Amino acid sequence: MPARLFGTDGVRGLANADLTPDLALRLATSAARVLASGQAGGSDRASRLSTPEGSVTNIPGDALSGQAVRQGRPIAVLGRDPRASGEMLQAAVAAGLASAGVDVLLLGVLPTPAVAFLTADLGADLGVVISASHNAMPDNGIKIFGAGGRKLSDAAEDAIEAGMGDRRDLPIGEGVGRIRPVPEGTRRYTDHLLLATPDPLAGLRVVVDCANGASSEVAPEAYRRAGAEVIVIGGDPDGLNINDGVGSTHIDGLRDAVCEHGADLGIAHDGDADRCLAVTADGAEVDGDAILALLAMSLRERDRLAGNTVVTTVMANIGFHRAMAAAGIAVRTTAVGDRYVLEEMVSGGFTLGGEQSGHIILSELATTGDGLLTALHLMSIVASSRRPLSDLVAAVPRFPQVLINVAVADKASVGSAEPVVRAVSEAQAELGDAGRVLLRPSGTEPLIRVMVEAATAEQARRIAERVAGVVAAAVPA
Repeated sequence: MPARLFGTDGVRGLANADLTPDLALRLATSAARVLASGQAGGSDRASRLSTPEGSVTNIPGDALSGQAVRQGRPIAVLGRDPRASGEMLQAAVAAGLASAGVDVLLLGVLPTPAVAFLTADLGADLGVVISASHNAMPDNGIKIFGAGGRKLSDAAEDAIEAGMGDRRDLPIGEGVGRIRPVPEGTRRYTDHLLLATPDPLAGLRVVVDCANGASSEVAPEAYRRAGAEVIVIGGDPDGLNINDGVGSTHIDGLRDAVCEHGADLGIAHDGDADRCLAVTADGAEVDGDAILALLAMSLRERDRLAGNTVVTTVMANIGFHRAMAAAGIAVRTTAVGDRYVLEEMVSGGFTLGGEQSGHIILSELATTGDGLLTALHLMSIVASSRRPLSDLVAAVPRFPQVLINVAVADKASVGSAEPVVRAVSEAQAELGDAGRVLLRPSGTEPLIRVMVEAATAEQARRIAERVAGVVAAAVPA
């Protein structure tokens, strides 16, 4: 594990090696203490939806049976993706929460955004999802939401990590939390998605790749109920096949299926369905930049784009910026990571933001990236316009983009090294207004990422390799 347990999106590692049941139990116990006691600070509890004196009236009746939830006691919701290690880690997290006096509502296998939604919808003090997103099956992770389904602040994460060694004063007897399933969580989340869909999808034929992940049940159901004809691939999770050659990191299978079935478009989710990519009827990939641009233009047409502004990261393609300028939409840029996008959205009061990877946040409808919500809005645009997706995305040009990772010993010194500064300046001068050079240190690995956009793929590759060579020589690995 890194020096700081929490990464950019929760705690993640090799299940049963880095991420052990013992670590999961201690993390959950500390999270319960911090988030259910108010130690996290105001922002993480500001969206508490419970009624006075902590009684939670919107918990489903079957979850309340047998005194599963004690009036006035803290509540946590807990979901997971279908990977095999999630069963083990769910047991550890549930035990940790209950040992701290928190009642646990088990949601079963559901997307990460569903857990965030249900944290708010059920008035819980916190939500936990066990997932490693798009990572391979042997990995797993633990993501924690505060009250209202919001991502935690750095201060809250630090408080949780600091308290992981404290096992004092745990409740006994009737003070120990109870653990009960909430089988209707899927229905509540699906109903939310349908209520948030702008237009019916009647007439659309769509192929959805669920990555053998958490959306395998709920995504096809939601899209069918919204009116689409749905063909499913990657929808048979067995605990071992999540993200295995399917999903948003493996688009080729979706492309083939769309062409084979004559579908209007394809939708690709990752293992926990917090992201969405698409494929046109002729097999062209539609990335998060293009999807974000189409959603921004649609929201602006409906006068629902707050501040006439969209938030994205430094990785957004030049073509995205040009499309937004042509549409008269302002762009705010952040560091890479959906948490930074969300922070900028909250601080500026904006309603739409996202990343090239397909994490899209519609803040009037969700507190985090929701791949299913994104897909429903994208398909609504196609259905209501009666135009092929390929026609719609033609308004968002894409400049060839090349990314090269360079292993370095000291990421901090690369940017200021004189040979690197000179190489970047020369490259940018060569590109002019028709491209750009970006050097970005990895947040999790000893790497510098060299990204170049240019008018042609050949030029982007040539310049990226040249700059990467200077970076590697300036700071030896």
